[in-house]
Amino acid sequence: MSLEWIVRIVSEYWPMFLRGAGVTLLISIIGTLFGSLIGLVIGVIRTMPMPARGIKRILLKTVNGILAAYIEFFRGTPMIVQAMVIFYGTALAFGIHMERLTAAIFIVSINTGAYMAEIVRGGIISVDKGQYEAAQAIGMNHFQTMMNVVLPQAIRNILPATGNEFVINIKDTSVLNVISVTELYFQTKSVAGNNFRYFEAFFVACIIYFIMTFTVTRILRYLERKLDGPETYTLNQMQVATPEDMLRLTQRN
Repeated sequence: MSLEWIVRIVSEYWPMFLRGAGVTLLISIIGTLFGSLIGLVIGVIRTMPMPARGIKRILLKTVNGILAAYIEFFRGTPMIVQAMVIFYGTALAFGIHMERLTAAIFIVSINTGAYMAEIVRGGIISVDKGQYEAAQAIGMNHFQTMMNVVLPQAIRNILPATGNEFVINIKDTSVLNVISVTELYFQTKSVAGNNFRYFEAFFVACIIYFIMTFTVTRILRYLERKLDGPETYTLNQMQVATPEDMLRLTQRN
């Protein structure tokens, strides 16, 4: 490795690295947000109480079966294969030609949604059952219980896992070069091919990936601390009447 070549590659090709990092962040941020929404909806549906009988039970079991198949398929296949099937396969089989960036966001979103569905389900299950019973005791239905009692706690519980999924998406966008998405790995491969200096080019890419993931991790840790609140709490002092005060009040009346 030559330090001179690293400086030269950075000075000459920094716009390509910058564009690649920007596309990587764009895909990972939007894909994680959409995937989290998909996972949130699926997680809530899969934790709904099963009706005893009737058409609602059949409908809910059918929906759960479809969602379970979706989760198992996208968790059980590599994202690189999913990208090839969705981008090239749909074009050949159904004549659907997707724009590459749109296809990349769609692939990352549905892949993330499958993982987030199980993360959300685990977060909902982790909430104590007594809180469900207390909410039902004051007349809340399932939707109200989820929105006002369960989900605020579940979201805090799953925040570390969600942040980990975001970091994974930043790195896994590199597989999207198979559909010619110009993210950081694709741009780095182009720079390395132009100069035949693969070690130096990908060393620069490693540093950029580390900076992005480290920054995201620090931001998420900061959000976690904010959601935890202060370590010490000060209760407002209340003046409590002593027995002597009660006796004087009684005599005055």
